[in-house]
Amino acid sequence: MLSLLFSRATVGATGLILLTPLLCSCMSMDSMQGPATAFRLSSPGLPDNGMLSQKNAGNNPKNKNCTGTNVAPPLQWFNAPEKTRSFAIIMHDQAGRAGLGVSHWVAYGIPANMTALAEGEASGPSKHIVHGKGTIGSEFYAGPCPPIGNAPQHYVFTLIATDMEPDALKPELTETELLESLKDHALRAASLVLRYAQ
Repeated sequence: MLSLLFSRATVGATGLILLTPLLCSCMSMDSMQGPATAFRLSSPGLPDNGMLSQKNAGNNPKNKNCTGTNVAPPLQWFNAPEKTRSFAIIMHDQAGRAGLGVSHWVAYGIPANMTALAEGEASGPSKHIVHGKGTIGSEFYAGPCPPIGNAPQHYVFTLIATDMEPDALKPELTETELLESLKDHALRAASLVLRYAQ
């Protein structure tokens, strides 16, 4: 009788041990996803914290770490705030320049009726985007160029919904200048992290 009870307890405990990671996994997934109505940014085909491919990396013959073709990943967003008039996007690498940070892409003036940017659309002139200026001086998307052999670096894409008209800001603002301009006009933000290593 005692051995039967012990056996049932063992099976129960084993089942609980096996079930616990699944429950924790589901809970953490739910907390990461948030409510269906949340303002969110994603890249089709890539999960949050997913890996960018070589085609998304920077292309600069003067930099041996820029081995890609500089194709901006596609982006899409959902559930923007009701009073949105335009969007701004910043792509920032906090670990770039040995921890001093790099703004890879600064864009704004994206009309409120847009919900996506196609693959490569930010890599050059676009009638839907007012281009700012990144750390390395690029007016367009400048893909990752991490040192070869580094662990994957994190590239944070931040989408800011604003109450400003698409043509309210002049071109070629830096990240700092853009954020200062949006100080009283930002409604809500959504973010996405993508990684890259070579």
